[in-house]
Amino acid sequence: MAKRPDETYLEYKKRMIDTKSESFCAAKWLNATIWLGSGMTTSCHHPPAHSIDVKELKDNPSAIHNTRHKKKMRELMLKGKRPKECEYCWKIEDIKRDNISDRVFKTEIYEDKEIEELRQWDYDVNLKTLEVAFDSKCNFACSYCNPSFSTSWQQDIKKNGNYTNLVSDGAGAFKHNGDWTQAFRKSEDNPYIKAFWDWWPQLSQTLTELRITGGEPLMSADLWKIVEFFKEKQSEIRLSINSNLGAKPELIDKLIEATHHIKHFSLYTSCEATGAQAEYIRDGLDYDYWKSNVVKLLENGNLTAGLHVMLTINSLCLFSITDFFDQLIEWKAKYGSEKLYWSVNLLRFPSFMSPLSLPDHLKNQCREQLSNWYESQKDNKLIHEMERSSIERLIDYLEVVDVPHSKVSDIKTNQKDFKSFYEQYDTRRGKNFRETFPQPLVDWFNDI
Repeated sequence: MAKRPDETYLEYKKRMIDTKSESFCAAKWLNATIWLGSGMTTSCHHPPAHSIDVKELKDNPSAIHNTRHKKKMRELMLKGKRPKECEYCWKIEDIKRDNISDRVFKTEIYEDKEIEELRQWDYDVNLKTLEVAFDSKCNFACSYCNPSFSTSWQQDIKKNGNYTNLVSDGAGAFKHNGDWTQAFRKSEDNPYIKAFWDWWPQLSQTLTELRITGGEPLMSADLWKIVEFFKEKQSEIRLSINSNLGAKPELIDKLIEATHHIKHFSLYTSCEATGAQAEYIRDGLDYDYWKSNVVKLLENGNLTAGLHVMLTINSLCLFSITDFFDQLIEWKAKYGSEKLYWSVNLLRFPSFMSPLSLPDHLKNQCREQLSNWYESQKDNKLIHEMERSSIERLIDYLEVVDVPHSKVSDIKTNQKDFKSFYEQYDTRRGKNFRETFPQPLVDWFNDI
């Protein structure tokens, strides 16, 4: 990594980022998320995804990453201009001058030399870090997901029809069945997957980290094709897999066995609440089964780069999030702080699920509870600097930021959609909002 051991993130930012431009982020060149099933890409998980021009792939398979759009964003950054699509980082930085946003974390993973070479925008660059989804097959239908990323969500829409009476920004995600993400029946017919495998011999020479996501990637044949490559080549690339850890036991066991044949492996999984609240937010989740699989991986997997728990901060998780942090710290204490990590990721789309859609009295209550918990834990040596920064950032976000993004609907519209969505969600999924969440939230919900 480029960040020196004795250097703070702020010192690193001033040394390596600010000297290139006031808006620079290496992720625009060296990192990508690519959804091959639908032909979409983005430079990280904050900007909206954009379409890959299939016509460019014939002569340039790297165009699944080096799109015209990304090159334009690179040009803006080199000129010190803020791309609007990166507003998440600008919001965090504008709260306080010295706030550290994700563009620092997404730049410091690269070597100084690699960053210094990024002085042009109009050329094709090989990735260093890549997150790729081969398809959207998934056994979960999480509330904050949608049919574009989950076949279980697609089945919901096909069975029950579109969600109705939703008018806020982002509501359109629940008004289609996601067929466009499954345009190709077989992966060999998919031009984006073909481009990936055509680029792979060259790409595999420059990648330092490859992360496979979904859907649920354990359900994808292409994932196991990648695993076989790593087992046969003994590649030095760090391989990470995003899994909801809700797959059948035989697939979990197959994954654990495979980790012992991969040099550098880490697993990423998602959760942000506990018990019934977690299961409500992430439909398909069995919280106890998820916990047992976390422990199974920690005890039996060859997790050379650890197990990472990603929290997606939505309005509902705040009511048990400190209990969830307690669980993570318990695992850290038992298995080692270098074995388990967490990251905090703020949900912005759809905005009616954002924590900023809560009324002030509930938002302040949740912020105070989190702040008090953090005050008691901030000196805990099991918590890494980045993890502490992520909690501090969340506390600041709940206190200072009013809207999750620039095109957000007004608060009343979001709150009406909040109630409309979850009432329909209850009916479709056999859930009960009013029995799952604490009374103050239920009282507000009833009054909307």
